[in-house]
Amino acid sequence: SVTHPERSDKGEVQLAVANLSVAPRTPFAMPLRDVSMAVRAGEILAIAGVAGNGQSELFDALSGEYPVASAEAIVIRKKPVGTEGITARRLLGAGFVPEERHGHAAVSAMKLSDNLVLARSQSDRKAFLGLLGIIRHGAVKSAARRISEAMDVRKSGDDPAAGSLSGGNLQKFIVGRELDRQPAVLVVNQPTWGVDAGAASRIRQALVDLAKAGSAVVVISQDLDEIFEVATDIAVISEGRLSSPFPAGELTREKIGLLMGGLHQS
Repeated sequence: SVTHPERSDKGEVQLAVANLSVAPRTPFAMPLRDVSMAVRAGEILAIAGVAGNGQSELFDALSGEYPVASAEAIVIRKKPVGTEGITARRLLGAGFVPEERHGHAAVSAMKLSDNLVLARSQSDRKAFLGLLGIIRHGAVKSAARRISEAMDVRKSGDDPAAGSLSGGNLQKFIVGRELDRQPAVLVVNQPTWGVDAGAASRIRQALVDLAKAGSAVVVISQDLDEIFEVATDIAVISEGRLSSPFPAGELTREKIGLLMGGLHQS
């Protein structure tokens, strides 16, 4: 089992959300309703909920996939970023892992090294660029190899296409790609969905280690076992509303179930 930092070890707020409301972008989307939260350095806030209650919409808002109306609604490391896109948020030291591996987190037909370059913001790419802005492929492949070794990614060949990896191994690479940047803030949606037990354990431990090193981590998950394993604090999302957080040790499965079903009635 994983161990967590003591609550007194937590640092300053790294990610703050204040009264965030987002109208549905499609007929099937869930509106976000007055969502607020604050995540400090050293903390893993796990967000539980039944599928379809606003998890994807919350991730999109936090990551900047769809900027929101108010800059102050989302603050990363004391800078209002609600109206900014994902690149501006990455430049502040934030990392994001979406739920969909293929087509969203990775381009299946492209090599792992090329996917690594695509996922880096302009400032992150500097380590991969030589004179005249030409990509140093050796440096990129070396970084991809480092990530694969750190996360125990099993693959055929040195730099295969992302689509050739199993779901669990691709997910380990995608998570490792974000961890390699040592983000101050990391938001992950369904980190171990559809992966084997070994890959899930590796990913969960990596998230806990990141928080122990002083990052603020948000884990959106439908897996209660996962939530209780990684979380320092737990909130519940239901019909686009987010509960107040509870220290993980104060919650039971029964209380989470009640919050899932009744939060929208409060």
